[in-house]
Amino acid sequence: MTDITASPIAVAESQPKHGRLAAGALGLPSVLFCIVTGAAPLTAMLFNVPVAVQGGGYAAPAAFLLATVALTIFSVGYIAMSRRVTSAGGFYTFVTRGLGRIIGVGSGVLIALCYVVFAAAVIGVMGYFAATSVESWTGVSIPAWVYMIAGLAVMTLLAWFHIELTSKVLGVLLVSEVLALLALGIGVLAHGGAHGFSAKPFNPVEIFGNGSAVSVFGGAAAGVALFAAFWSWVGFEMAPNYAEESRDPHRIARSATYASVIGLGVFYMFVSYMFVSGWGLPESVQAVKDQFDGVFASAFYPLSDRYVGSPLTTVMQILAITSSFACAMAFYNTGSRYLFSLGREGVLPARMALTSKRHSPAVASMTVTTVVALFGFAFVLYDPSTEGALLKLGTWAPLLGVFGILGVQALASIAIIRYFLTKARDGFRWWSTFVAPIIGGAAMIGACYLLVANRSALSGAGDAWFIKYLPEIALGMFLVGVVIALVMRGRDREKYARLGHFTLAEPD
Repeated sequence: MTDITASPIAVAESQPKHGRLAAGALGLPSVLFCIVTGAAPLTAMLFNVPVAVQGGGYAAPAAFLLATVALTIFSVGYIAMSRRVTSAGGFYTFVTRGLGRIIGVGSGVLIALCYVVFAAAVIGVMGYFAATSVESWTGVSIPAWVYMIAGLAVMTLLAWFHIELTSKVLGVLLVSEVLALLALGIGVLAHGGAHGFSAKPFNPVEIFGNGSAVSVFGGAAAGVALFAAFWSWVGFEMAPNYAEESRDPHRIARSATYASVIGLGVFYMFVSYMFVSGWGLPESVQAVKDQFDGVFASAFYPLSDRYVGSPLTTVMQILAITSSFACAMAFYNTGSRYLFSLGREGVLPARMALTSKRHSPAVASMTVTTVVALFGFAFVLYDPSTEGALLKLGTWAPLLGVFGILGVQALASIAIIRYFLTKARDGFRWWSTFVAPIIGGAAMIGACYLLVANRSALSGAGDAWFIKYLPEIALGMFLVGVVIALVMRGRDREKYARLGHFTLAEPD
């Protein structure tokens, strides 16, 4: 068995010895594989395009366009900060440097738990697709929770060994799902769509009060469309969390973040446009209604049958399983790195910072496995059906994760502004460290509002307590971190002073 060690780092002798991650293990492609699979392009399109169409009709591509612009602007300030602070702590470190240790630790605990919750949720989605697909192919009915256990076991093994191995697995799965969606899009292009191609789906005005959405669903909800678009990027901000394992942290963080935001944006706009054009603008809204009514598992599958052929549909069904696995693995990795960072600084038990012989965050990873298993088990007890894995665990839990992550992103925007105004004046730039974070932060706050205001419709859960009290649950997670920081401040001022200040490299 792999030994657990706690290798020392170059810090003051009075500080405890911490684990160190595998330096230089990841190049730009590997970091991209690790973070883009968190966005899960195929899963995002299968789920979020129909939701966006439900809210904004055939103008779903315009919702992805607006989200691309907003997130690109947010990334400007985010990258400026990542060039100054290089640590696996990501948002935790950024918020601590800009807004202080108490808010920083609250943010760190919140976002770490959100990523763990996301990992559990997407494992539920994977279990649903695996159970339903295997049954349709073979007639053998196996509960979704069996596949969930198997998926979590594989993730745990990958996490135990080496991040480079994980990145290779994620890379293969990512390339496969991108190629499948491109094949569908090219098929629609080659056939000229259902009625040709129109520029109307890219007009942002069409999102609001879309006539097709009103005629089919009885109303249009621009907030649902816009939130579905923002949801599709969850995970794009992971690049700084892999800084310690990157060969060139500053350059790779910048390139990986821009490539993931803009690249995913262009890809999402293309796929969503091919979706509405392939069905026809009004018909695309009816197709989504048919999917929600259970006529077919996904409104994408009839398109692939029509424009490419049934083999692609089968491939997409398989990739729906592997894409969900890859997405959950990416969230699992990021969650473990947040726990590792919090353990290294004493916010969580010091054992969280212990690494394996291969320099993976072994104890943090095993903790993520345990929490994911318990969280998933609670949902299985609540609803053990295969449908419950998707409609309960796979739908309710992500709303909590998205809300927490968007909230921390808004705090990070404020932190970036304050950091460059007070602590790094030499790096202050009107656009990148002031105006861009203001716009980006406003977009994140707006997305949080859209989630809260539309959470019943997005979850389909009505007044279920988990959905009703979702904002309070997220606030409670944040306050756990605040309490920890306050206790540390009272008990150990020296350790408290070091919070959020571990970094590999920082300019003088």
